[in-house]
Amino acid sequence: MTLLTREYPPEVYGGAGVHVAELARALRAEVEVSVACFGAPRSDPLVTAAVEPWSALPESPEGTALRALSVDLALAAAAEGSDLVHSHTWYANLAGLLAKRLWEVPHVVTCHSLEPLRPWKLEQLRGGYALSSWAEESALADADAVIAVSAGMRSDVLQCYPAVDPARVRVVHNGIDPQRWAPEPGTDALARLGIDPDRPYVMWIGRVTRQKGITHLLAAARHLDPDVGLVACAGAADTPALAAEVASAVEALRAERDGVHWVEGMLPHPEVVQLLSHAAVFVCPSTYEPFGLINLEAMACEAPVVASATGGIPEIVLDGVTGRLVAFEARGEPGGSPADPERFARDLAEAINGLLADPGLAKAMGAAGRSRVLERFTWAAVASETAAIYRELVSGSRPSAAGAGVPGPPSST
Repeated sequence: MTLLTREYPPEVYGGAGVHVAELARALRAEVEVSVACFGAPRSDPLVTAAVEPWSALPESPEGTALRALSVDLALAAAAEGSDLVHSHTWYANLAGLLAKRLWEVPHVVTCHSLEPLRPWKLEQLRGGYALSSWAEESALADADAVIAVSAGMRSDVLQCYPAVDPARVRVVHNGIDPQRWAPEPGTDALARLGIDPDRPYVMWIGRVTRQKGITHLLAAARHLDPDVGLVACAGAADTPALAAEVASAVEALRAERDGVHWVEGMLPHPEVVQLLSHAAVFVCPSTYEPFGLINLEAMACEAPVVASATGGIPEIVLDGVTGRLVAFEARGEPGGSPADPERFARDLAEAINGLLADPGLAKAMGAAGRSRVLERFTWAAVASETAAIYRELVSGSRPSAAGAGVPGPPSST
């Protein structure tokens, strides 16, 4: 089995990359697996091919899509000899489609997001957005099985792509390694970043993209208890314009209140764990989140979560048990901006302030969150369910329609 992916360690910047890395490791107990990925050569023994984009193509927004498709050609060729290919995100979907036809093997697609529900990508890719959408749609319509990372995502797949056979769309939730994500009592990372460990803080982690809702959190921060701090660990911005917009909002917030920590770039894993472990509240204000792996990571570190009730998040965060869900209504298309941004920001602030005002409840929710992770969301369960789909396809049997319903979280752990 060959996993086809853009992201693979050490080149990981989002939840899809974390998913592939952890899935590859866990699958080794179930099947023989290899990885073909974008980027520079790796020393990882699972990686059988790592390919850089064709250098003759421009490094422009449109060129981003063209360069991705150039890698797909090489990844399809690298899948020779595999019994099955499994692609992740639009970047590698075309490689899976081509490999299926080229080597006459089944193709599985995992949907971590959907291009029609990410209209802001037009701002990032311009004309390349038409190519990314085409690659995704073509691959899903042709795939032998489509894995949705949540029941919400499954509904989105069938709504966005009615040509996809519902019987082929299966729900397999994401997972987490609860040993790597666990409460950490140390505070050296906080000291390095200038964060007062004795002052409660609200935390956010994510790429600076419209989807992750950072602008809505910055708006909500104006309504937070003045004694609370804000820690935002920010990845790269989708566009220079968005980076400038968010930087301006951060500076405006700093002019109104102290304790605002804007941490740019990828932090070492132990430092992220430490920050999550000491957060009074973790906030996920996403406008589009097919699963929301970061919520599992926060819950595993015993942070109570306040999150928007969108996509797959309600399948992870239990309102009133592991945190609070904030109602979200999109303006226009699903996954877009909130219909009432000011109301959404105030609702976020109200939910956050409620937990800050009741530390006992927040602590209990944090403990319940870790228990939920241990019970329902492990990579061993994800690998077992994924390998079962592989076996069905390789043996020539079609994925069972029974798996095409809307199941709850994995129950085998």
